[in-house]
Amino acid sequence: MEQSMSTVAHSHLPPARRVAAASMIGTTIEWYDYYIFGTAAVLVLNDQFFPALSPAAGTLAALATFAVAFIARPFGGIIFGHFGDKVSRKTILVWSLMLMGMSTFIVGFLPNYDAIGIWAPILLVLLRFLQGLAVGGEWGGAVLMALEHAPEKKKAFYASWTQSGVPAALVLSSTIFLLMQQMDEASFHAWGWRVPFWISALLIVVGLFIRLRITESPEFLKMKSEKREVRVPLFELIRTAWWPLILGTLTLASPNIIFYISSVYLLSYGPTHVGLNRDSVFMALIIAAFIQVFTIPMVAMLADRLGKKKIMLAGAAMVALLIYPVFWLVNTGQLMAALGAMIIALPITHATAYAVVASFIPELFQPEVRFTGSSLAYQIGGIITSAPAPFIAEYLMQSTGSSMAVATYIAVAAAVGFTAIALSRPAKKRIDRPEARASSSVTP
Repeated sequence: MEQSMSTVAHSHLPPARRVAAASMIGTTIEWYDYYIFGTAAVLVLNDQFFPALSPAAGTLAALATFAVAFIARPFGGIIFGHFGDKVSRKTILVWSLMLMGMSTFIVGFLPNYDAIGIWAPILLVLLRFLQGLAVGGEWGGAVLMALEHAPEKKKAFYASWTQSGVPAALVLSSTIFLLMQQMDEASFHAWGWRVPFWISALLIVVGLFIRLRITESPEFLKMKSEKREVRVPLFELIRTAWWPLILGTLTLASPNIIFYISSVYLLSYGPTHVGLNRDSVFMALIIAAFIQVFTIPMVAMLADRLGKKKIMLAGAAMVALLIYPVFWLVNTGQLMAALGAMIIALPITHATAYAVVASFIPELFQPEVRFTGSSLAYQIGGIITSAPAPFIAEYLMQSTGSSMAVATYIAVAAAVGFTAIALSRPAKKRIDRPEARASSSVTP
């Protein structure tokens, strides 16, 4: 009976390519919502919500608000991961998209500090927290849907489509903000910065339409038919897979830090410390991110041939070595040099370090705790590495006056990531009977 259920589930699956494309499109939309907040934090949120602070302190406060979502992301991973491991992978993708869309759209109508005083930054932080909850469930669900539908020898490739949604979202959010900045400064600060948040509503409708049309993960259906789900995935994860959770978290040091330094911090660093035109930095970022949409799956195809671990190790080493020329190029103050820096940082270095994450981290965990384990590793990694990166970089720059201090911080973090990758091993397939497995589950 259980075998027939599994067979039926597999026979009615859509092509892996269709599911991967749906995961990528949905992820692009959800990360667009996430990134427009980061862009706004650098460009305008300090003036709108922290006007009483000095420009430098206001920028730090806006970046700190940006980091609030990283605190929320592990909680989103736990909540959505619990239901994703017990109820449905697909349903969680719909819930996370709706929560992200609602919180982003409301930011576009939020009154500023001059209108409602201290409530403005408080509500801003609350909505950013909700964004973090949503994206905490998004990555794990989207990655597992693509990964668990993929053929065995192409898992890295199809899972990487979700990863390509990240730079695609960056292109979309940065392009829209660049267009909004072409209006006069008074109009942009009065209402223009809100338009990207309003556009979110339309994109969410498109994303929901796409995600409601895909089928459930075959591995999840097989796990349910064999009654291998556990009562509390978080407890089971801590009991049986705490070491893979730690290693999975630390593997993200190299891709996360170089990405947020390039996509958030350099937008402020270039104009403030080097004198680059802000629009020029935006254009360099957009071009580099667009190229990365295509280099990510190319790197993943290579990983399917050479091995995921080898590519991950190569990516971490590249981050440690190439971050120095990235800053050397930006420091020239020349547009073409800045473009070269962005291309080295994103479609070359970050793509190599990040493309295989979507297939590497989930395979550290058994299917019954895979959603929770993958999400928690990814989101805790975000707190440790991504969230403080722009803040630490600006602090080091203000304290030392040297971008080499920032580069060394990134290189050291990449070395930590390299060590974690080297120590990681895929989870072994279990061969125990379902009833034996159920008896070992942790109860609440």
